Amino acid sequence: MVHSMTAFARQSREADWGSLQLELRSVNQRYLDLHFRLPETLRDLEPAYRDTLRAKLARGKVECTLRFEPSAVGENLTINRERLAELTRALLEVRSELPGVAMPDALALLDHPGIVDTQGLDMDVVKTAALELFDAALNDLTAGRAREGEQLAALIEHRLKGVREQVNTVRALLPSILERQRTQLLERLEAVRAELDPQRLEAELTLLAQKADVDEELDRLETHVTEVERQLKQKGPVGRRLDFLMQELNREANTLSSKAVVAESTRCAVELKVLIEQMREQIQNIE
Repeated sequence: MVHSMTAFARQSREADWGSLQLELRSVNQRYLDLHFRLPETLRDLEPAYRDTLRAKLARGKVECTLRFEPSAVGENLTINRERLAELTRALLEVRSELPGVAMPDALALLDHPGIVDTQGLDMDVVKTAALELFDAALNDLTAGRAREGEQLAALIEHRLKGVREQVNTVRALLPSILERQRTQLLERLEAVRAELDPQRLEAELTLLAQKADVDEELDRLETHVTEVERQLKQKGPVGRRLDFLMQELNREANTLSSKAVVAESTRCAVELKVLIEQMREQIQNIE
């Protein structure tokens, strides 16, 4: 099943010890690119988060943001007033040197290392909850990538159908195209027949027939279309393979265009390029 690289998931939890909110954002990226914004008190969760993402995802830029607000009720939350005073003095010095710099709000101050004394707070319980929250958000993220991937696959399959139609159109026109081009060449050569010997004339006709014959290109286009359809049904990441196939389809469309000798085949070649480019844009979103 095709998966998109674009998705978003959010999970939150509240308990006696406070609240957690976790967000995962995923966008297009050539490789797997992971970024984390975690509170200092939960920074040691990053390796576990990173390993899980690497096991579940193959491509995409993924941003993980975790927010933790300790409960303000009860005896668990203790402010280190000495540390807070030191931080306040430092902030005032910064403001005196850089008046335009915005100062952090109260919640940001609480998140600064050493401001909140968590000795009375069971951080193992909080970390367990944060790991569970991450797993739930990642399940939502992968489900969203799967849903969007299904839609992308449907769009690509629709355009593959259009490619087949253009190939069939050119194939049906091929006999008349070759005959028309032969007639046109003979008419042009009639005026200079005296200057060309029969062998030269025959060579020119043979060369034209080889140039105008696009059976091989049409066969390769159909082969590539079949392979794209097969890749769309594969498990695991297929984005890079599909991108390569788009390059091959475009190569054959360009050759077909260069061999076009009448308006009908030129139009089909242009339509093929449009369809291939539309597929290529969609494939940039596929894992």
